[in-house]
Amino acid sequence: MGMDRRGLMTGMGAMMAAAAIPGGATAAPLIKPPRLRAGDTVGLIEPAGFTDDAFDLDLVQDTIRAMGLTPKAAPHLAGRYGYLAGTDADRAADVNAMFADPDVRGIFAVRGGWGCARILPLLDFATIRKNPKLLTGFSDITALHLAFAAKAGFTTIHGPNAASSWGQYSWDAFRAVAFDAGTPTFTNPVGREDRLAQRIGRVRTFRPGVARGRLLGGNLTVLAALMGTPWLPDFSGAILFIEDIGEAPYRIDRMLTQLSLAGVLGRIKGVAFGQCTDCGAAGPSYGGFTLSEVLQQHLAPLGIPAFQGGQFGHVANQYSLPLGVEAEMDATTGTIRLLESAVR
Repeated sequence: MGMDRRGLMTGMGAMMAAAAIPGGATAAPLIKPPRLRAGDTVGLIEPAGFTDDAFDLDLVQDTIRAMGLTPKAAPHLAGRYGYLAGTDADRAADVNAMFADPDVRGIFAVRGGWGCARILPLLDFATIRKNPKLLTGFSDITALHLAFAAKAGFTTIHGPNAASSWGQYSWDAFRAVAFDAGTPTFTNPVGREDRLAQRIGRVRTFRPGVARGRLLGGNLTVLAALMGTPWLPDFSGAILFIEDIGEAPYRIDRMLTQLSLAGVLGRIKGVAFGQCTDCGAAGPSYGGFTLSEVLQQHLAPLGIPAFQGGQFGHVANQYSLPLGVEAEMDATTGTIRLLESAVR
């Protein structure tokens, strides 16, 4: 039987939609891992840099217990191989083992550093996809977050590492997302400096407005380093959040230029730039661009809502931003509101 005109148009529409996604695959619905509950066992991994003092891992485990959770150390957690926490094979094996372990309900990266990208080809994504679990961490853990968004399809959390300070602000944000399955609005803490005009918590708006889309992003350096690899998700229609540390303005300029030339900045709905710790120019910078000027040059011309100063990045207290969930960003107030829960 021949296909009628309506059926033909429907089929063509489906093919066009599939072609709009890298690889021609249709977009799969977001998978939500189980929420964390008191008493759950969570895995501790070091997929990048090593911990200098093994006794610091005791403090990390005490932090996890203070959350009401039970820590389970990966077999190579205290390993060291040069500046890495063990060989690539060992670190990848720890990640694979934690996702395969039925007793483990969530996974925390102890710290960042460098090295996550090295283990991406060694990860067992078939097993990881079958066992969705919350992975929490930031900085170099961005490589895992983005790869999981591209290859596994479930939520992960860009939030404090297990070895972070976990102040009340960070803990409240994480608990709302990971334990309560909440949809909080993330806003910067109110500054309490002894000055008439507060500096802490201020937001710079490059283009006002409200944007809605999937949250995707993380550390800018790691994101830029993954350009051209199969480990990046499709950023079309996303809200991009980015942060960094120890990068001079010209290097931020270079990385944003790379994202622009690769077409990423032209496909997104909004940009939230968090904290860029120690990102000033070294030495006298007369005649150079400041970080805010670099961001203004790249973000304002996009014609989409964009702001700088969100409370996430290499800072003591930060948001817990779940990758993949729908969110609303207000560039005027510098807030990010989750429109759906990250867990089930």
